[in-house]
Amino acid sequence: QAQLVESGGGLVQAGGSLRLSCADSGGTFSRNTMGWFRQAPGKEREFVAAISWTGGSTYYADSVKGRFTISRDNAKHTVYLQMNSLKPEDTALYYCARDPVVYTSIAAAWGQGTQVTVSW
Repeated sequence: QAQLVESGGGLVQAGGSLRLSCADSGGTFSRNTMGWFRQAPGKEREFVAAISWTGGSTYYADSVKGRFTISRDNAKHTVYLQMNSLKPEDTALYYCARDPVVYTSIAAAWGQGTQVTVSW
């Protein structure tokens, strides 16, 4: 079964940056829309960003627009989330997803998540 494996999470100070990666072992990566979601303690999972299979279209939640950038490398079957100007409210478990329904919390498949913690 195709798996999504996230990496790159960690602890960072407010204003800092992190880059998340998600490797997809599935054989259809280059034809899948990919996305990132996050879930903070006590809150529901929320959409963060998505990118079309060509990389030509990207979508962002208002809360991260201008700070986060989603990208992909189809040759490496990997999708990235560059996070800049991080805020404490960005603290959450970040999930990679295959074929997300943009702006919803729905996707066809999920990774296990990688923790991002932003401190003051």
